[in-house]
Parts: sequence; structure tokens; C-alpha cells
Amino acid sequence: MAGADLRTLRKRRGWNQHELARRLKVSQTLVSLWEHGTRPVPVQWLPKLYKLGLEFDATELPMRKDGELALTDFAQELSNLGYPAYGYFRNGLPSWNPAQFLVMALAQPNLDRRVAEGLPWLVRHFVGMNWEWVRREAKVRDLQNRLGFTIALARKVAEQKQQSEVALQLAQQEDALRGSLLAKEDTFSRENMTQAERDWLLTNRSPEARAWHVLSDLVTEHLTNV
Repeated sequence: MAGADLRTLRKRRGWNQHELARRLKVSQTLVSLWEHGTRPVPVQWLPKLYKLGLEFDATELPMRKDGELALTDFAQELSNLGYPAYGYFRNGLPSWNPAQFLVMALAQPNLDRRVAEGLPWLVRHFVGMNWEWVRREAKVRDLQNRLGFTIALARKVAEQKQQSEVALQLAQQEDALRGSLLAKEDTFSRENMTQAERDWLLTNRSPEARAWHVLSDLVTEHLTNV
């Protein structure tokens, strides 16, 4: 969360810095440092801020160290981000910025299919995420094909739901990725598929999967919760 966002949320509650500091049991000086951007708002403070009624968008969460990924339950985090299919699974606030969660999930060699099916929802629901960061990180990890396919599915769902503004934003992200399309055939985080499955998908995949050189049978009809 940026300091300016914290200040906006605080003022929305009608509190001054002293009142927020009192409720958090910290010094007013620390609150001031957060709001002026001198110090970042620690991610561990976000649940406390949320409980005080200072609701924030998950896209405001700071990026975490990749090493913390080993402790992440992808299904649980997707649930905490609001994915409808996992609504019963929710146990708290999101801890990963959706942009970083998307890249980390796509980087998995073998991802639970139900989680993979939730990624187009993530893209569509958080269409305002930091796309520049996502594209840069995807290119570093050679994930642009998987990312492009995810965006294409989300864009198609947005079109079906007549969400023209969302569809337009997603189409722009697709266009920004096309120049870095990799020639190799990739999977949608299913590296353990057999050669027979790969051969079948080469000729039986969707137009979106073909366009992005991805071996996957995932189509929008499967995305009932997107």
C-alpha cells in the first residue's frame, strides 16, 4: 500500500494521524513516515488496517520476495483474492499482489488445473494490475506465451459478458505481448503431460491456445467461475 493511499483511507474515516496511531498502537511519527513514503507500509500491518475499516485493493500490496513462494498455497491465496470457486476456502486477506501471484502461478511447471482455471478470472477481476511489471517479469521467465493465453481467455469472457471496457484493456495487453511471442510450444503449467497428449493438443486446441503457442484444452466454456 502506498502512503498516499493510507492517507486517503485515514481521512475517509475522519481520523488524524494521532488517532490512527493510537488505534494501531504505534507512534504518530511512524504513521507520518508511512504516509510520506519515507518508509513502506509493512505487509504484516495490512490485516490490522483492514480490521480498522481501511479497506484496500489487493493491487496495492507490495511485491514480496520470490523466496516466500515456497510457503504459498495457491488455492488458498486465490480464494483470499476473491475467486468465487474457492469462496468456501477463504480464511483471511490476500497476502500476494495479484500481479505477482499471476506470474508466480504461471511459472509453476505443474499447477493444479483448478487453480489454472482461476487465472483468467484473476486477470479479468484485477484488470487494473501493474501490467508493465507483469510483462517484464513474464519475459524474464519466458512466460509470455502462457500469459498471453491467460489474457486471451479473460478477454473472450469479458466480450461474452459485454464488458467492453475490460475487454479493450485486455486486448491492449495482448497486443503489447505479441511482439515477444516465443516460437516454442509451451504448456499451460502442465509440463508433466505425456507426448501423446501433446500430439493431440497440437491439432485439437482452441484458436486462442494456437495463437499463443500453448498446448492446452482449456476454453472459456470451462471457466464457469470467471
